[in-house]
Amino acid sequence: MWHPENPIRHQIPEARWPESEEAAKSLLFQPIGVGPVRLESRTWVPAMVPWRATDDGFVTRSNLDWYRRFAQGQPGALVVEATGVRDVASGPLLRIGHDRYIPGLRELVETVREASHGRTRLFIQIIDFLSVKRRPDKTKFFERFLALTEGHRRALTQATGEARWLDEGEREVRSFLGTAPDALLESVLDERELESLRFGYRERVTDTSLPHVRDLPRVLPEIFAAAARRAREAGFDGVELHYAHAYTMASFLSARNTREDGYGGRRENRVRLPLEVYRAVRERVGDDYVVGVRFLGDEVIEGGNRVDDASYFGVEFARAGFDYLSISKGGKFEDAKQPKVGQAVYPYTGRSGYECMPTVISDARGPFSRSVPVVSEIKRAVSSAGFTTPLVAAGGITTFEQAERILQSGEADIAGFARQALADPDWFLKVRLGLGTTVRRCTYTNYCEGLDQMHKQVTCKLWDHLDMDEQGIALSRDGKRRLLPPRWKEESDR
Repeated sequence: MWHPENPIRHQIPEARWPESEEAAKSLLFQPIGVGPVRLESRTWVPAMVPWRATDDGFVTRSNLDWYRRFAQGQPGALVVEATGVRDVASGPLLRIGHDRYIPGLRELVETVREASHGRTRLFIQIIDFLSVKRRPDKTKFFERFLALTEGHRRALTQATGEARWLDEGEREVRSFLGTAPDALLESVLDERELESLRFGYRERVTDTSLPHVRDLPRVLPEIFAAAARRAREAGFDGVELHYAHAYTMASFLSARNTREDGYGGRRENRVRLPLEVYRAVRERVGDDYVVGVRFLGDEVIEGGNRVDDASYFGVEFARAGFDYLSISKGGKFEDAKQPKVGQAVYPYTGRSGYECMPTVISDARGPFSRSVPVVSEIKRAVSSAGFTTPLVAAGGITTFEQAERILQSGEADIAGFARQALADPDWFLKVRLGLGTTVRRCTYTNYCEGLDQMHKQVTCKLWDHLDMDEQGIALSRDGKRRLLPPRWKEESDR
């Protein structure tokens, strides 16, 4: 992962934990309305991908155990991982692109309700993504993937000074390019071809020469609406439309979206499809169902959106009727590090990825509450426009005082705990009961993110080697890590 120059190693913040009476009076543990539902507290676990579904996208026992464990801590809301809206292969990630997924998702809902004693609202994040291929071997790229044209032959002739390439057989041209030095290839291949060679082929929303990309504005509203209908049928309390990071809907919002069909260019055009998707979803699920959105407060890439764009989008989303706005940062493909041959590019390895999940190896600002100023600015814009849509802040929130200060200052309405909840899913219950000193504190080294990058089952280094002799525990595929944190002994009676 990218780190700032001259980095500073920060310590996790000291914590003063409240007694149960103080916690009960705090804003953090007060209820809040989110559209038609009521959260019992202003605590929130954002979506995190654990890599536990089947390769066909079905809910597994491991998924149920994962979400049960978070629900036992009784956060106000829990958001299920990014779940694909299309019925297409996506590896061990959940899907909701067909009715056959509903029974498993319904069991997941029932599991969370039972484990939280009905105290946790459950939302599901739904996502669309375009094709991303693994970085190819150089020889294979030129043998199989490059669409060889006369333009390549002319460029090769000019670069080498050898006219024979104009008439040479295709096999010979491909063979030569497969062993050619980078400097020569940079004279022969265009920017996208070089990217496909060095990073793997990746579709963009601006690839309107591809019929399926050109048709996205026509097909996506119905695809998302159908997925949201399935979420409601499965019993979820609401859906979160994934408009963040490196994926389809975020790419439409991006300032780098230059489509010329009315869905790119100006902000008003870039927000057009996201609003059309929302309206289709709302029409399908009704006004008595939560529809929220996760989007970026800053893309953190060259030529990307900044907080003024995000503030504009936040106001438009509130005006349209979204029930909450959940804010993230970065996590883009454009500045990601080059993957190894055979691996896919991972959008959390560049600076934008760092801003999405900052670590204790940081600059002077440090990783804690790092995104809150962006959330605060969006909230001011939304409030100034006359809307009361609640905003969720996340990113390095780890202590009670930190979360309470964010809420009391009006910078956000709900505090999100992702990595801290992974470190200790019982954080919410422990703090509410005045037992904060027993919290297992996240150290923000991104051990978990490293597992995600390798598409391994996500765990936390603070507990995945504890009590390995415990009877009946589920282990990782290699048998070296436990997949769930030990059960908090005092929780079973709460």
